[in-house]
Amino acid sequence: MFRADLKKIFINSIKASYDLFKVIIVVSIAVKILKELGAIDYLAQALNPFMNIVGLPGSMGLVWATAMSTNLYAGMTVYASFVHDVTLTTAQITVLTSMMLIAHSLPIELSFARTAGVRLRFTTVMRIAGALFYGWSLNLIFQLTNTLQHKAVLSWFPKMEDETLSSWALSEVKRLGLIFIIILSLNIILKLFEITGITDIIVKLLRPFLNALKIPESASSIIIVGMLLGMVYGSGLIIIEAKKGILNAKDIFSVIVLLSLCHGIIEDTILMMLLGGHISGVLIGRIILSLGFVFTLSRIIALISEDTFNKLLFRQVQQ
Repeated sequence: MFRADLKKIFINSIKASYDLFKVIIVVSIAVKILKELGAIDYLAQALNPFMNIVGLPGSMGLVWATAMSTNLYAGMTVYASFVHDVTLTTAQITVLTSMMLIAHSLPIELSFARTAGVRLRFTTVMRIAGALFYGWSLNLIFQLTNTLQHKAVLSWFPKMEDETLSSWALSEVKRLGLIFIIILSLNIILKLFEITGITDIIVKLLRPFLNALKIPESASSIIIVGMLLGMVYGSGLIIIEAKKGILNAKDIFSVIVLLSLCHGIIEDTILMMLLGGHISGVLIGRIILSLGFVFTLSRIIALISEDTFNKLLFRQVQQ
């Protein structure tokens, strides 16, 4: 019986990885081309005025632009290059890193959300505007309470190396292989959880939380994977569920919104704390913001018509 399950898991993992790879390969190449053309620098210039609104030097726009366009590691590397020229307080770096956590790797992660059915325009505005609102709110709180005003301490210094085209291509291939291995492992673990009854225990523990967000219990595993490990792996699982028709459109929408705002809470949080970000902003506040937003949004979409929902927020996923 378990051998048949393993075969099914392997096939499902290949299908999920294929759906993700189609997005990752195309978007990664496009981002690489835009990066070489200097598009990130133009984005950084456009963000400079917004940095003042959240209490940051205009130069930090390049850090956020890099994180949004590529990934957190690239953003961290750019920030490290500014350390000797720009002095930030812990409050300021907490604002910056919190914004990076809410809006990073957008080309790939927004594509995942779109593949699952959520409208691209909505997730784009939600994540960028959400990051700016959260950054503004944190800065206001830190200023009014006069907290975290001491100099930030950077605990991570990357190696500054010029990336060649061949080294970039090799790293992308390795990343794709790692993604497949992790998705396969996750599916096996989730099956073992189902067999041993651990899934039922997790569902019972999450039931009050899921009910408050109007998210079905069948999405509990996806939420755990996405919030703990990251958007890529959560998206891989939800795309499978979407194509099976297990989750309805509004359920998928709520899960994607939650994972878009709050995912990778272990690795990503640690990375931002290495830059000097405080846990109050990069983790606690981010979780509160995400839950509050989904709590409110789930009640709004329950009131609107299906036509309005599909027109503004969601498009049906092909089975």
